[in-house]
Amino acid sequence: VPLDYREAARLYRVAAEAGLAAAETDLGILHEHGWGVEKDFAEAAVWYARAAGKGFAPAETNLGLLHERGLGVALDLARAAELYARAAERGYALAQHNLATLYENGLGVARDQVAAFKWYGRAAEQGEVRAQVNLGLMYETGRGVAADPAQAAQWYRRAAEQGSATAQGNLAGLY
Repeated sequence: VPLDYREAARLYRVAAEAGLAAAETDLGILHEHGWGVEKDFAEAAVWYARAAGKGFAPAETNLGLLHERGLGVALDLARAAELYARAAERGYALAQHNLATLYENGLGVARDQVAAFKWYGRAAEQGEVRAQVNLGLMYETGRGVAADPAQAAQWYRRAAEQGSATAQGNLAGLY
């Protein structure tokens, strides 16, 4: 079957209008990227918000990203952190990574290296490559945790095995 984003958008709209959170999220993604529909961040936010209101972690995360970047919604880092936190508590790795980044940099939340370490760790355990690299950096530099080059190497290695050039370079730098 050939890829047909217009038809996908039509079908997602039917399911989204029936209230299915996954379809609402997918329709938001199509609007965010302009796949089969007009690119429209505000419309993406509407669909993400509907699904986020149902507690759907991917939608909470995507809406958080829009707030973090001010796309289609007000730039609001505190709101982004709140949305990421809800999805992170549900175990969604991308939200855990994004929340950790906000904590690490004090964006929308108080800067907290221990909290950043915690959330990077949860995401890294689920295989989130960027979280594995960042967790390795925290172990390497002793931010949020006691410095531990062996642990840093372990996390860099896991990310490198998934193709992360950054992790490969960081791992080489440890030796």
